[in-house]
Amino acid sequence: MTLRNIIGFIATALIFVAAIAAGRVLWVHYMDEPWTRDGRVRADVVNIAADVSGAVVDLPVHDNQFVHKGDLLMQIDPSHYQIAVEQAQAAVAARKAELTMRLDDAKRRADMDSLVVSQESRENASHTANSAQAQYEQALAALDAAKLNLERTRVISPVDGYVTNLQVFKGDYATGGQAKLAVVDSHSFWVYGYFEETKLPRVKIGNKAEIKLMSGGTLEGHVESISRGIYDRDNPQSRELLADVNPTFNWVRLAQRVPVRIHIDKVPDDMILSAGTTCTVVVKPGA
Repeated sequence: MTLRNIIGFIATALIFVAAIAAGRVLWVHYMDEPWTRDGRVRADVVNIAADVSGAVVDLPVHDNQFVHKGDLLMQIDPSHYQIAVEQAQAAVAARKAELTMRLDDAKRRADMDSLVVSQESRENASHTANSAQAQYEQALAALDAAKLNLERTRVISPVDGYVTNLQVFKGDYATGGQAKLAVVDSHSFWVYGYFEETKLPRVKIGNKAEIKLMSGGTLEGHVESISRGIYDRDNPQSRELLADVNPTFNWVRLAQRVPVRIHIDKVPDDMILSAGTTCTVVVKPGA
């Protein structure tokens, strides 16, 4: 065998061994390392509903606008509620006048001699004054409720965030308690990584994580929590609250994916995050 053949044989053997090693490394990384392409950017979405009903007379925001906590989102027609406040104020004035009259009446009867006014008359006057006091306090509570309803015609943002998918317009009728728009909380972004159950033993709370967005950006984070349950599609619960066991068995068993919540440590100022976008999550067990 010539020297050239020997060198060629050795080079071929080295390339073959390197290919085997590289394949082994890739296999271990793909099968055992805690990473997943099935990641989703998530955020808290606050559904905004008016506390009172009425026509929308002002809408100072537009779609995808950033709003601060306390900013006006929409104004409900306050006319009816202003009238209700005025009626409640009039009722308070009337109850106060009646209370003053009943207290004066009770005081006069209490100062009269027992030969002129009976004990029963004194007690009735005192009870009437107490009833007038209760009615006056009830009128004050009704006034507070009317003022609160008037204040609630201003629908304000409870968080800093982005108005998204705006579908309400000036002139629409808002029903109390029914959501009219949504605000994505800008301080609540996190990532859900759906890891195969075979990789969960290497995922620990507190591990560093690298988040690679499909848009090209990279974020740093850490494992915040691991879900303790997922829905069992093979054996759903029956209507009678008994186990509904599937009589068939699938020979090919795929590893279930378990949600792992990743806290984003910091978001660069020039990066735009949108809830629902996909990403790759790589957990670093040694970090």
